[in-house]
Amino acid sequence: MHMLTSIRTSDGKIEIIDQLLLPHTTKYVEITSIEQAYDAIKDMKIRGAPAIASLASLAFAAYIQTGLDSAQPPAFLLSSESLSTQVIQKLDYLSGARPTAVNLGAAIRRLKAVLQSSIDAGKSVPLIAADLINEGKLIADEDFDRNKRMAEHGGEWLAELDRGSGGSGQELNVLTVCNTGSLATSGYGTALGLITYLHEQKKLGKAYYTQTAPYHQGSRLTALELKTMQVPSVMICDTMVGSLFQHHKIHAVAVGADRIARNGDTANKIGTYNAAVLAARHNIPFIVVAPISTVDLDTPDGSSIPIEHRKPLEACLVRGAVHPFEFDVEGKVRQETVMITPSGLEGIYNPSFDVTPAELITAIVTEKGVATRKEGETSFDLGGVV
Repeated sequence: MHMLTSIRTSDGKIEIIDQLLLPHTTKYVEITSIEQAYDAIKDMKIRGAPAIASLASLAFAAYIQTGLDSAQPPAFLLSSESLSTQVIQKLDYLSGARPTAVNLGAAIRRLKAVLQSSIDAGKSVPLIAADLINEGKLIADEDFDRNKRMAEHGGEWLAELDRGSGGSGQELNVLTVCNTGSLATSGYGTALGLITYLHEQKKLGKAYYTQTAPYHQGSRLTALELKTMQVPSVMICDTMVGSLFQHHKIHAVAVGADRIARNGDTANKIGTYNAAVLAARHNIPFIVVAPISTVDLDTPDGSSIPIEHRKPLEACLVRGAVHPFEFDVEGKVRQETVMITPSGLEGIYNPSFDVTPAELITAIVTEKGVATRKEGETSFDLGGVV
């Protein structure tokens, strides 16, 4: 089954698919510096918590490798002290690209820990640099395998839950929000990975997905991924979730996460909380699927999660292909950005994420397994899945 790829590497070259141009134009952009990686993350050319952590780690590793390969070593490779200063500066810079997604912060902490342990071990500068390069690549490489484990854990848990309620564990209809597939990760996906797994196991009825305004990650990206994989699917507007639950059998809502607090409160793409409230009203299981690196045990609950607010103008604009299609001299579909609101609006509320309280979440799935709340409790014990 063909899957899209958000990041591709070859012979030290890093390229990302420009997600702002999808689904009508597929364009890979080379990332040749830490600054370009930062801008790509900040501007949402690449998005999805696991994917941005992978890109940041790969760009950092490439930066160190370029220094090692230079005929004249740069100043930061002349001593462990100068290397440490430069590494911390670059990592702190990258960590500011997207504040809510904790995977990026987790990757930064891992690289800093490798730096410190290598220095403490008395290693030479080239060996410290090599350790940092290896860790940066490992952060990206390990994402695909853990996504497949999460998908299987969550998919089998849902099928068993359905069988326990008198169902067949087959023809499961699952709603998702935003985009959590291969375009949001290094491959396979988190919540969309669960849907992909069910499809592969012939246990999926249909995948439903919200458009996810204002960036439309659902209608642009999730739609493209499901269409590419030939998964039976239905798009709905964000405001149609309640109607869907009233008139169609939905077995679960599966979403990803940008940060999960210690008690299970979960920050995810704006609109997730709405879906969770409606799912609770209709007794539909609500599943969060995310890697361990998304769990922030230092954050006690959702009130402590920083929420990124995007530029107000972004909520007023939509980008897409001109319809009927028009093509440029290269045969590419012409795209335009249009304003759908009156100009000069004041008072635009545009958070990129919301927080779903743990009490509305049925299960949290990581690569280690599935956590559920105990009867009567409103928070999770995540000890078994982190």
